[in-house]
Amino acid sequence: MQPKRVLSVDEIDLSVPEFWIRPEAEREGAFASLREERPLPFFEEMHFEFSPMPKGPGFYAVTKHADLVHVSKNADVFCSGKGTQIMDQPPMFDEFFGSMINMDDPRHGRFRRIVARGFTPRMIQRYERDVQRVASRIVDDVIEQGSCDFVVDIAARLPLWIICDMMGIPESQHQFVFDKTNVILGAGDPEYVDDPAQIVPKLLQAGAELSQLAQELGKTRRGNPGDDLTSLLVNAEIDGEQLDDNELGSFFVLLAVAGNETTRNAISHGMKALCDHPDQRARWAADFEGLAGTAVEEIVRWATPVIHFRRTATRDTELRGQKLHEGDKLVLFYNSANRDDEVFDDPHRFDVGRTPNEHVGFGGPGPHHCMGAHLARREITVMFRELFTRIPDLQVTGEPQRLASMFIHGIKHMSCEWTAGGA
Repeated sequence: MQPKRVLSVDEIDLSVPEFWIRPEAEREGAFASLREERPLPFFEEMHFEFSPMPKGPGFYAVTKHADLVHVSKNADVFCSGKGTQIMDQPPMFDEFFGSMINMDDPRHGRFRRIVARGFTPRMIQRYERDVQRVASRIVDDVIEQGSCDFVVDIAARLPLWIICDMMGIPESQHQFVFDKTNVILGAGDPEYVDDPAQIVPKLLQAGAELSQLAQELGKTRRGNPGDDLTSLLVNAEIDGEQLDDNELGSFFVLLAVAGNETTRNAISHGMKALCDHPDQRARWAADFEGLAGTAVEEIVRWATPVIHFRRTATRDTELRGQKLHEGDKLVLFYNSANRDDEVFDDPHRFDVGRTPNEHVGFGGPGPHHCMGAHLARREITVMFRELFTRIPDLQVTGEPQRLASMFIHGIKHMSCEWTAGGA
């Protein structure tokens, strides 16, 4: 997709919802203009009528890859503990949405060391076996139909299933988890919350219900562990400390939202890109294993499912010649960094063999790099192998329905067709 530059840099406002419902090519054009002409712009914050928080002080938008990497690496200067969303989070959100992405060391390090028990090589190997089993079943369930909603029936089911299996949550609860994560990340979309006055109550309710599900499971696993991540988390000790019930609940909200939504959207955007670029699809199909590594990285770069996270300056400093003061907000726009032509050759070209590919689709380097990146890569690889092998003529039909969000680069629905029965 080639960017369309219809806005001057003075007309661009990344803080308003109206910008984020513009056609994607126009948004790409706006970021291209910012990278070239005003790479660290300042924007006022919107104040939404039904927000419980006062209007914030505004933020600097980090649009260049090098700047985003610098901020990510220097967590002591640019912290996460003041919040990772543009707007300051109401205190009542902390119980459900205050997991480790909103922490700094030493608390972040302690929490991450406990959670890392669930991501050892042995556990990852087990999850990888589950990924193949689940991907096969997903295709089994749709192959005779000849058509489906690719997002709901294929892309969303794999990461959701794996996360629930990891935590020990039964299949009967999968739809419940799916619905609640849609509310949390799609609250600004009328499909999920149709009354703006209900956004905050619905967010809190969804977070509370997911947290409660995890906490109830955790209570049964304390001292009576099973073979799941919940058991590892509630029984692990680091420096004599364990996760308490609220920490377990907030971690599950993070895992369910981040691990489900991001991989779902990478797979969905990847399928759309492959259909839009049949030459790249044919190239990968001809050498699936040989190109799988680079193809998956390109899908993640292309999709960039999480658009931004925020950091806050902990002291007076400087970035790209701009003096920053303690408390200033910097919003890292991963989507823009992943199209920076100083890093990527022809960045608006989809190339399954792209190398090097120093994308930031899993976050920048530093303490907050995505812990589940390896598992996400495996899920994407296995899902596309299954699709290429069993329903190789799958085609997207019609335009995808995109999520109305300035935070998640999401696809809600995407119709597709293939020869019933498959290959």
